[in-house]
Amino acid sequence: MTDIQQRADAVNPYSIKVPVFEGPLDLLLHLIKENKIDIYDIPISLITHQYLKYIEMIKELNLEIASEFLVMAATLIYIKSRMLLPPDETIETEEQEDPRVGLVQRLLEYQAYKEVSATLREKEEVWANIFSRPPVDKDEIAFEPEPYPYLFDINIFDLMSALKKIISKAPPEAIKITRETLTVKDRIALILDKMENEHTMRFDALFEGDTTRLQIIVTFLALLEILRLGLVRAYQDKDFGTIWIMRHTRDF
Repeated sequence: MTDIQQRADAVNPYSIKVPVFEGPLDLLLHLIKENKIDIYDIPISLITHQYLKYIEMIKELNLEIASEFLVMAATLIYIKSRMLLPPDETIETEEQEDPRVGLVQRLLEYQAYKEVSATLREKEEVWANIFSRPPVDKDEIAFEPEPYPYLFDINIFDLMSALKKIISKAPPEAIKITRETLTVKDRIALILDKMENEHTMRFDALFEGDTTRLQIIVTFLALLEILRLGLVRAYQDKDFGTIWIMRHTRDF
């Protein structure tokens, strides 16, 4: 347990455990995209290092981590160790199997599955909009515009990448920690209150007023819970671009 977790558990009676919405293959694809890596030639040492860093961050955030993440960590370490071994001189270079082949195949299959799922989801949304809706108040329509067409959904690892940038700007000095600054339940209410009169907010705007690493983490946990409940959705205008948080008006 990290020092941050110990302090949070000691002060905050409201314990929240948010599941990680995606799996280890999602994290690997995120790292490949983030580092602009050729999926057929993965620098296993770099990816393993960054993957383990994300695992540490998931634990520090006190998120539920599935056993699949730890199995993948062991797999990456095993592949890394095999690649460090000298080549078998008794076997021709062309015939020696690349230890990454199995992993690459899994990633390609999963990537194809995700692309098909995204296409089906888009078609489902199109068909859902064909059917008429019950009449609603004009004022309600005015405050609930459709998501901008150039925005696309993001996953928890995109959010964690943005979180790391915000945490890096937090001052190292500690301040007196009070129950008010650490209550996730209160932070949920604060975020919903901020978005009461705004349909869309920048991700980093949610952390205004948070002056310590601990406060930033608690606000992030509150946001994840709100996302899990479906009260808001997270979008990005381009790969690793600005993240926007949009509310669902009828759920407030």
